[in-house]
Amino acid sequence: MANSLPDSTASSKPIEVAFPLPKSPHTKIHLQLTHNGTSLLIFLTTSSPESSSAASFGSFVYAMPNKSSPSNPLSTALYTQNATLDFTTRFAKLLAKKADKPVYVGNSISFSSAGLGGTVEEEMEGFRACVEVVMGLLGREKGA
Repeated sequence: MANSLPDSTASSKPIEVAFPLPKSPHTKIHLQLTHNGTSLLIFLTTSSPESSSAASFGSFVYAMPNKSSPSNPLSTALYTQNATLDFTTRFAKLLAKKADKPVYVGNSISFSSAGLGGTVEEEMEGFRACVEVVMGLLGREKGA
């Protein structure tokens, strides 16, 4: 008997977008999203006219929904860089909860070229912007 289920292992083409860091229009966040049906793979980095060097490799985190406690997704850091680990972990866990699927996040975002040099407020605005963009892309993909 032939299997009539869709092939959920087929990888879709990555979606790549860039958007300005809130309150720092010259610094852009670059985001690549691959949604293969069963999980999400996201890479984040920044670029600015002041920075001519390539971004260093940041943290890489895996997070998945926790069926026994939906408000507390599970996560594990697969590769750590102290400067990006907290942001990456929070981002992966939030997306795992919102998308209700496993998420891999690679993040080398630097807020040092932000308007105030990377304050907590600037990092939170960047975090919110990244979540909004990813959820918007997933919603648009669902409607397609």
